[in-house]
Amino acid sequence: MDDRGGSFVAVRRIPQGLERGTTTTTCHSTSAEVVAGSAAWLGRGLSCVCVQGRENDARPSFDLTPAQEECLQRLQSRIDVVYDGSIPEHQEALRTLWNVAFPEEELCDLISEQWKEMGWQGKDPSTDFRGGGFISLENLLYFATNFPKSFQDLLRKEEGDRSIWEYPFAVAGVNITFMLIQMLDLEAVKPRTMVGATFLKFLAENESAFDLLYCITFKLMDKQWLAMRASYMDFNTVMKSTRRQLERELLQDEIRLEDLPSYSLLSR
Repeated sequence: MDDRGGSFVAVRRIPQGLERGTTTTTCHSTSAEVVAGSAAWLGRGLSCVCVQGRENDARPSFDLTPAQEECLQRLQSRIDVVYDGSIPEHQEALRTLWNVAFPEEELCDLISEQWKEMGWQGKDPSTDFRGGGFISLENLLYFATNFPKSFQDLLRKEEGDRSIWEYPFAVAGVNITFMLIQMLDLEAVKPRTMVGATFLKFLAENESAFDLLYCITFKLMDKQWLAMRASYMDFNTVMKSTRRQLERELLQDEIRLEDLPSYSLLSR
């Protein structure tokens, strides 16, 4: 765990039978009670999530085909993009995320208390993108548009016997992006793990492989969360368990990401 005491939000579930407001001009949270606090497991101290081994550990490298090297460089270019709230394209992407998440509710402003309904730490989501960059927003958008049912199920915590204090959806999503970048060693010139080398085979076949793996991982994480009957202080433990399961699945010599066992968890 990171020892800097990064901040977080935990979302308290409203008992079933109480519906969220449908008024399109509401500018406050109606679906959950958002509680701020401080802990190291989630939020700005994103380096706490699932870091394994030491940076100076000797690790092998794997040679890449020209196609794999080109795909990796394009993905690394995406990873390097920092979210910048002054860029119109970034602003529009954030508005689009709100619209696909809550089509029945108008967003008052890009800085608004409404964002807490999605599980951001505060009223300005840009502060939470620091750990995952613009690609973490792209991941959420890909999830919302390609697997809308699964996205909505996780956003609204509609499946399973949930804990009273749930993980915040959006910040968890940024953590997942960050974890995958680490797990797949995507900032290295060449992969130094078998898992990373295996992923690049998928990437060479499917340019959206990282986004698709993100969706699989998010759904798998929620499944682990429910199986472990976890509450928000267990988030780091759940993420580590999710990483181990994902690594096992990636090493099963599947031909496509769609063949991974956890892919079957997704629904459109």
